[in-house]
Amino acid sequence: MSSSTTQAPVARAVASTGGQGGDTRESLSAAGRVGWLFITPNLVGFLAFTLLPLLAAIAIAFTSWNVVSGYSGITFVGLANFAEALGDGALWAAVGRTLLYAGIGVPATMMGGLGLAMLLNRDIAGRTLLRVVFFLPHVVSSVAIGLVWLLLLNPDSGPVNAGLRAIGIDAPPAWLVSETWGLPSLVLIAVWSAIGYNAVIYLSALQALPVDLYEAAAIDGANAFRRFTTVTWPALMPTTTFLAITMTISQSQGFGLITFLTQGGPGEATTTVSYFMYQQGFQFYRFGYAAAVGMISFVGVLLLTSFFWRFQKGRGLYT
Repeated sequence: MSSSTTQAPVARAVASTGGQGGDTRESLSAAGRVGWLFITPNLVGFLAFTLLPLLAAIAIAFTSWNVVSGYSGITFVGLANFAEALGDGALWAAVGRTLLYAGIGVPATMMGGLGLAMLLNRDIAGRTLLRVVFFLPHVVSSVAIGLVWLLLLNPDSGPVNAGLRAIGIDAPPAWLVSETWGLPSLVLIAVWSAIGYNAVIYLSALQALPVDLYEAAAIDGANAFRRFTTVTWPALMPTTTFLAITMTISQSQGFGLITFLTQGGPGEATTTVSYFMYQQGFQFYRFGYAAAVGMISFVGVLLLTSFFWRFQKGRGLYT
């Protein structure tokens, strides 16, 4: 009697536990289905517009194809496109201009953004409005930005040259139509359009810094410069690495402003790697060669990104 009486509650408890386990599994399964529903649109977009085109570009890089002849005109050429690219003087000249474009633009944008962020982090009048104003160029299309600067830098009627003439400079630069000033003009426009974005990112990082570190540094007698070098800059290292990587990728792939403002000219003065690829693919119909140049560019950016990532390790405040 006592044995059967004891076993009954145990059986009910086991059955109850099993039921709860089944409910838990069903709940997890339902959550998994909901999760897949949420990520499916983005996953489909990634497969259709990123992964498949990337794989197609890799395959095309080993072929000779002018598109006009259709799929029947695809000819496998192995590494011939890569060999030609490595010996192409025009390509390496474009690489040099790209390095100059990004090598000046990225540091200038980041330093300007950091300085602007430190200014906006202070208690000044109209701070919120200034943040919005400085960020606006980042959300405006490159065509609109290019149109504004095309008017500003017009050699004959632009307000910039009118101001230079007013202060006694009789022969101001021709800016975008000059082989000497074309690339610097594009760097100036790129810095102007991206500095607000960098400032907002740096500002969010500055506002997250712990105040007690500054208080401790002040108690130790550190001046403003010392506090910046020992507290602020090391704490901003992850943010700086993020901006360095994303801005380098963005600048090295800069295409919209160049296409709208200079079309790679005058001559080839503003032809960067991205515009060189466009010319090879859509003007000369050498899609295999353009894809090979793209793969080489991808490897170069990947190596540079790896360098940035390794450089920042152990240099941050918390590492």
